[in-house]
Amino acid sequence: MNPLLWLFNTVIELVVWVVIASAIVSWLVAFGVVNMRNQFIRTVVDALYRLTEPMLRPIRRMLPNLGGVDISPVVLLVGLYFVRYLVNYYLGGFY
Repeated sequence: MNPLLWLFNTVIELVVWVVIASAIVSWLVAFGVVNMRNQFIRTVVDALYRLTEPMLRPIRRMLPNLGGVDISPVVLLVGLYFVRYLVNYYLGGFY
């Protein structure tokens, strides 16, 4: 496999895991499972927010208001997997 294609796939996979972690942590905060007064938790939540918000904000602007249900991470994940599939399909090394 092309090393650049491997790097692209690895970066996409890391972004996918960060988006999933961000969604899970946001659920834990929303349901009161984790204490936001804890400095470590606050740091993790802030880091995940700063990593994912630039990708999720344009998607949130395009989606209609669903009344408290945020499906932008799902849309982002589908888009990431679609782009990954397209790049792998057209550059060889079907993944």
